[in-house]
Order: sequence, then structure tokens, then C-alpha cells
Amino acid sequence: MKYYFEKTLKDTGFEEAIDKVTQALKKVGFGILTEIDVKETLKKKLDEDFRPYKILGACNPPFAHKALLAEDKIGAMLPCNVIVQQTEKGVEVAAVDPVASMQAVENKDLEGIANEIQAKLKAAIDSL
Repeated sequence: MKYYFEKTLKDTGFEEAIDKVTQALKKVGFGILTEIDVKETLKKKLDEDFRPYKILGACNPPFAHKALLAEDKIGAMLPCNVIVQQTEKGVEVAAVDPVASMQAVENKDLEGIANEIQAKLKAAIDSL
């Protein structure tokens, strides 16, 4: 099982893609809690050049709350990460598949929550 789903945007600039992803996630109830600029961090910390690459920490508060009630350590796997990276083919957007990641947690109460989150994240990525 793949642990992510992705889509490549061919005629979209990197920063425009970030905006589109943020809006698509918002439409399905997710906000961005964190934004990690990998390119900037690698340059600053290691003096290494890297392609444009950002990790967006997406959160849907009602689902996060349900997950935390079902499993108190699930915060170690939150928020849902969405990456936006420049590739030779365009700007790739990939989101973690919560169903795949929840397989590591042996808690049946999380299955339904993971399925609902998966559907929302997949809808956001597919809409791009």
C-alpha cells in the first residue's frame, strides 16, 4: 500500500501551487498549522542547495479531536503532512494517506476516522 497520494501540476508556479493547495484543503475543512521550507532550512543549516520543497502541516480540528479521544498518543502522528515540491515534470503535491499510517496503530476506533480524513485529503488533492 502506498503511504501517500499525489498529483503533479504542470502549468503552475511553486508559490501559486502552495496557494492552491491551501485553498483546496480549506474547502474540505483543513487549515495549515505549520509550514516547513525545506529548501531554506537546508541552505541555512547545511549550506546545501535544494529544490523548492515545503511541508505543510494540515489539520482538521474536529477530526483531530476525535482521534485524540480515541488514542491519546495519536498526536505523535499529527498533523497530516502535505508536501509541495518542484520536480522536472512540474509542481508535485503529495499528501500522507492516513489509512496507511494508521495501520501502525492498533486501535479499531481510528479506522473510521482515518477513512474519513483520507477521503477529504484525496478530494483536496484531486481538485487541484
